[in-house]
Amino acid sequence: MFSLTVRRHFMIAHSLRREAFGPAQALHGATFVAEVTFRRRALNPDSIVLDIGAAGGIIEDVLSGLNYKNLDEHPDFEGKLSTTEALAEYIAHAVAAKLTDDDDGRELAGIDVTLRENPDAWATYTLDLSA
Repeated sequence: MFSLTVRRHFMIAHSLRREAFGPAQALHGATFVAEVTFRRRALNPDSIVLDIGAAGGIIEDVLSGLNYKNLDEHPDFEGKLSTTEALAEYIAHAVAAKLTDDDDGRELAGIDVTLRENPDAWATYTLDLSA
């Protein structure tokens, strides 16, 4: 299995309105480093997983809809908790939806999205595209 990882960062505001989240129930900001890993079983005819520039553009496009936004007001998170795990899942599906045959995205086996909140805490969501 081959993989390519591209990183970008973004900033959001949100509140996690459940008792389990303690002080994070109040509106607060978070800066995330998003690491998106594209996996495929065999390299494409150009001997790559995916063009790095194309991958970065797709990620930037997805993150632009989140960057500097209050997720409490974001229509895609209405009635949902915007935890780090849920945000990783959202980003994985949004990235997958933007992949095209032109960028060999349809040949991918999977996408992993890791969101790092700080050097000591992160969450990952794995989207299996081979099924």
